[in-house]
This record gives sequence, C-alpha cells and structure tokens, in this order.
Amino acid sequence: MRLVIDNVDDHGAYNNATPPTDVYVITSDGRSIPAHSCVLGSASRVLERMLDRPRRSRGPEREIHILGVPYGAVLAFLHFLYSSKTAVSTRDGEEAMAEHSVHLLALSHAHRVGWLKDASEAAVAARLTAERVVDAIKLAKLCDAPRLYQKCMRLAVKDFAAVRESEGWRFLRRHDPALELEILQFIEEVDQRKKRWKRERGAQEAYQQLSQAMDCMDHIFTQSCTQVGPSGTCSNSRTCQGLQQLTRHFATCNKKGASEGCPHCKQMAQLIRLYSFMCDHSESCKVPLCNQFKMEIQTEEKVDKTWRLLVKKVITAKVMSSLAKRKRPEYTAKLRSSYRRTR
Repeated sequence: MRLVIDNVDDHGAYNNATPPTDVYVITSDGRSIPAHSCVLGSASRVLERMLDRPRRSRGPEREIHILGVPYGAVLAFLHFLYSSKTAVSTRDGEEAMAEHSVHLLALSHAHRVGWLKDASEAAVAARLTAERVVDAIKLAKLCDAPRLYQKCMRLAVKDFAAVRESEGWRFLRRHDPALELEILQFIEEVDQRKKRWKRERGAQEAYQQLSQAMDCMDHIFTQSCTQVGPSGTCSNSRTCQGLQQLTRHFATCNKKGASEGCPHCKQMAQLIRLYSFMCDHSESCKVPLCNQFKMEIQTEEKVDKTWRLLVKKVITAKVMSSLAKRKRPEYTAKLRSSYRRTR
C-alpha cells in the first residue's frame, strides 16, 4: 500500500513540498512510522489527547504507541487517517479493508474515528462466515458494533449447525458460557417469534375466511346468489359454494333438535350468530334466525367477551382486505416504485 507519508525516509525527512514530521507512531514490533501531529489530531480526538500528554523523551519528535495489532494494520489505519472517506472505495483501500478489517474496526473504535469504524464494520460483516461468527460476535460486543452483532446473530440462527462445529464455538463453550447462553437464547427467541408469527398468520387467514363467509351470506339470502363461478354473482366462489351446501343441509337436517345435534348444523348456527352481530339491516333480516339471535343479544345482560373479540377481529380483517384491494392513485404508485428503485 502506498501511503501519503511514504516519501518520508528513516529520519523523517521530506522534500521541500512536504512539511517535516513531528511525531512517530510506535507499533508492537518496535517499528516506528513518522507522521504529522496536526493530521492525527484533526482525525481523532483520542490521538489529539495523546499528543497533548507531557513528553517522556527529550527528543524533538513525540511518540505515540499503537499496540496490540500488526504493523500492517497500523500502517493501513494511518493511511485512512491521511486520506478522505472516499479512500475506502479505492483499490488500495479495498485491499487494506480485506486484509485488516478486523484490526481496523478495533483501532477506529479505540480512537473514535466514526466513518472508518462504519466502513470497517461493513467490511467485517461482508466477509462473515459460520466459522468466524463467534469471533465476530465477540468483536462486535467489544467494539460496540450493533449492525455487525445483528448480522452475526442472524447467521448463527440460519446456519447454527455449522457454527456449532466451528473451533470458535468449542472455545466458547469452555471459556465463555455467558456468551454461549446469550446466543442460544437469541436463537430460541427467534424460533418462538417465527412460531408466533405463523399462529397469527393462521388466525388472520381464519378471520379472512369468516369475513368472506359473512359476505357470502349476504349474497345468498339478500341477493339470491344461487350460482358460483364466472357467471355467478359472488366473487368468492369456493366460500359461497361451501356455504350454499351448508345452508341446504341446515334446511333439511332432522338432527338440529336432537340432544347430540349435528356438527354441520352447529357450525351453521355459529355462522348465523356471528352474522347477527355484524348485521346492519334495520328492518327484518332475510338471513334465517338472524332476528332471533339479535333479540337474544339485546336481552342478554352480558355477552360473552369471546364473541365480541371474534366480531372485532372479523371486522378488522374485512376492512384490511378492502384496503388491500383498493386501487392506489397513480401518483402514489409512482412514488412507491421510485422509492423501491432507490433502496
């Protein structure tokens, strides 16, 4: 990598066009990199405070120690401090990120270089694998990188079998049971969330079917819908056909008054009772037993909360279905499509 400070010799001498260096960055292997205090101080407040500390040596140049990472990572870190934010997208910047992204994330976090931390976090996340996910989780927690943490956790949920076989997971089980428990709890929460979402989706589909059944009852009894399919008056042909068959059975069944009763007739009676809660006909309703159920509801002092909740859910499903079928204005549709293209 060619740095902005590459034209400095071993004694920190520059050509006439470049100001002399006044600080040396000392790495873990004892090597020193000449730099300019004004550049380092303007790029990082942490480095600025380190430069303001009293000098330990009497020499003309000051020293800053950046330890714990390889020499190449410190060199890449200084390169980005001397360059602008666009240096990350250059060829040299991409190569440096590919080789030192983990160390650059730690250095940028420790020295409070926000834009470099974001770029390093994205670079680590882009090269994430199941074998490295445990180490990446530790790094994300130490460096306060929430986006990297979330991506690591999603990968652990998605491919937990491979994560469990990694060396990092075996080390985690022996030496960090707290983090192991945190990952397992996250996986369990995601699994429970998926199950809850499936249950809620199934319930919404049931409410939607009941809403369609209420519409079909209007078609059958108030609009005399006797045909299904393209030539019929009902758009919900399958629901309307099934309800017509249930209605014919309800009209001719001889077990309605029996002690055991007929399950199909009980189902039809429950549908009619639900319809009576939602019926808005002020006069006599043509749906059988609807007026009778209305009178029972009015005379009951306390209606079962389950029925009222069911009615509320069905009405909500009906409103949401009508909103979904509503044609969007052309201007809104164009804005929506342009927004999707820009994302």
